Amino acid sequence: MAQIARMLLRRIALLVPLMLGIVLFVFLVMRFSDVDPAVAHFQGANPTEQQLDDYREEHGLNDPLPVRYAAFVGDLLRGDMGLSVLNGRPVLDQVTTALPLTLQLTFMGLAIAIVLSVVFGVTAAIYRDRAPDQLIRVVSLVGVAAPAFWVALLLIQYLAVDLGWFPSGGYVNPGDSFTGWLKTMTLPAVALSLHVAAQLIRIVRTAVVEELDKDYVRTAIGSGLPPVVVVGRNVLRNALVNPLTVLGLRVGYLLGGAVVIETIFSLPGMGTLMINAVKNGDPAVVQGVVLTVAVAFVVVNLVIDILYLLVNPRLRSAA
Repeated sequence: MAQIARMLLRRIALLVPLMLGIVLFVFLVMRFSDVDPAVAHFQGANPTEQQLDDYREEHGLNDPLPVRYAAFVGDLLRGDMGLSVLNGRPVLDQVTTALPLTLQLTFMGLAIAIVLSVVFGVTAAIYRDRAPDQLIRVVSLVGVAAPAFWVALLLIQYLAVDLGWFPSGGYVNPGDSFTGWLKTMTLPAVALSLHVAAQLIRIVRTAVVEELDKDYVRTAIGSGLPPVVVVGRNVLRNALVNPLTVLGLRVGYLLGGAVVIETIFSLPGMGTLMINAVKNGDPAVVQGVVLTVAVAFVVVNLVIDILYLLVNPRLRSAA
């Protein structure tokens, strides 16, 4: 446990400069935006130059860049992401309202991808170079090549419009109706997950095939243990270590892909919030959304690192 604690502390210590780097990157990128927050604030009101200057002075927009960055970091440490230049609402309130839905969509898609990858990846490995393996490999190649937005449109056309099994868009809070929530989230989660599932199927298949070729598997089966027990108890535990390392990167893809999927299915999450902020010229909201998604990606990868440490005894002993 002491070794695990030391490695965990090292991982957390690395987060500090990483987070500061992310904040600096987002801050600098947003400074290159052509949108003037003062002009956006007075959108449609024909402000005078004096009003614009007063707004910039009041909000520190005339300060040197290092001063503005220091103030930005200080505000973030206090939980202040600034105010929307369009409606004056705190950005943090808008983010905390939209983020739960995006996390629901992301982790529901992740759960679907994990289940599909384990089931079909292990099946393909067990039936290596036979008909089930060939079929699964072809389907996974199609899944890798198919973009999420195209899959989403197909699901809407066939399962929502033609068959009427699911709604084509909208969102129902699970507190109001769990069944309604499940129906509104199923198609977006499936559309988001299929690309990741197709990639993970190939990775799981390769890992399981390598594990099945090891001597201990042949010895266990030769001694009379049922293959199902050997695969379930030993092979999967050892084979899924490497796919776990890839999982963190795929979570980042899911978070990014949620932007498009939420727009297609009219879900009021982070993606919809950011798209509306970009269209309406609200840089404070765009900055808050991008920063939140980047930090979420870093935190998820930290969790994946911890899980990898817990399931990999060789790495744990080297810590």
